Amino acid sequence: MSAKSQVAHAAGQVAMFPARAVEPLMSGLQRVLGIKRMPWVFLIPNLTAVVLFALLPVFINVFYSVSGSDRLFPWDRPFIGGANYQTLFDCTNYLDPATCSRDLFWRALGNTMVFVPVQVTVMITIALLTAVCLNREIRGRGFFRGIFFFPVMLSPVVVALTWQWILQRNGALNGLLSATGLPTLNWLVFPNTAFFWSVFVTVWAHMGFYTIILLAGLQSIPRDVYEAARMDSATPWRSFTRITLPLLKPVLLVVFILAVIRSVQTFDELYVLTGGGPGSATMLMVQYIYEVGFAAQPRNFGLAAAASLLLGLALLVFTAIQMRISRGGNND
Repeated sequence: MSAKSQVAHAAGQVAMFPARAVEPLMSGLQRVLGIKRMPWVFLIPNLTAVVLFALLPVFINVFYSVSGSDRLFPWDRPFIGGANYQTLFDCTNYLDPATCSRDLFWRALGNTMVFVPVQVTVMITIALLTAVCLNREIRGRGFFRGIFFFPVMLSPVVVALTWQWILQRNGALNGLLSATGLPTLNWLVFPNTAFFWSVFVTVWAHMGFYTIILLAGLQSIPRDVYEAARMDSATPWRSFTRITLPLLKPVLLVVFILAVIRSVQTFDELYVLTGGGPGSATMLMVQYIYEVGFAAQPRNFGLAAAASLLLGLALLVFTAIQMRISRGGNND
């Protein structure tokens, strides 16, 4: 046996040591439980983690939503039923947040209902166009794929601080405008411009993730289909609408659901970039939950929990509707 083979054999023995160490234990469990129950031995650790870190927090959150006081521990919180939900929905006119006892909740809800459709539509549209371009045979394709994905790897706080430096009164954008003789503006002070840049920054930060998913979907489409379309003298637009979009529909559905969930949960970038301002112009639901539950004094854990459960329920209903529509379309 050569020296190289001896090294490989020794490495294999070392790698097999953990399996051989637990083999007596696994053999004993198999004799006691039987072969049909053995899968549960491997599932129990994962199920335990899911229960402790996913299901249990949900149940605790439900309890907090029906309990009062600013006490942290559940046993110190008295049961108050649906009073927190009643407080959130205490409005004279739901279209006018000023008539609500919790006007910031409705302002954050209204901002979210505008922000999510706009941000998701812009992001998916740009991500799809980018994926189509990157799927072509262009020079430096690998480089551009990396460039578009690079913002995804950055921390949301880093992204927000970078754009805050660019958009502030003495920032890079105003410096560029001033150098070219154009008027400058404090972009994050006015509601309309602050909202525009909130959408822009979040799209810039997360678009690369969805571009990669759509690019993978595009690469799974057989090239023979496009060659047949070219032989039939189909225009690029017709090939895109009749071939690319229908075959990309399952991937687009996944991207759409992920984008909506991510958009509803937007917090880091806007909290650092605008702080929810000016006023409450860019405050979204997650920031409202944070402010009520942790930043405000006294902290209202019950009201924050109720708002978070309403937000989660809305996401569940929306996802179920989208899945139902998708299944109906596939059946047709």
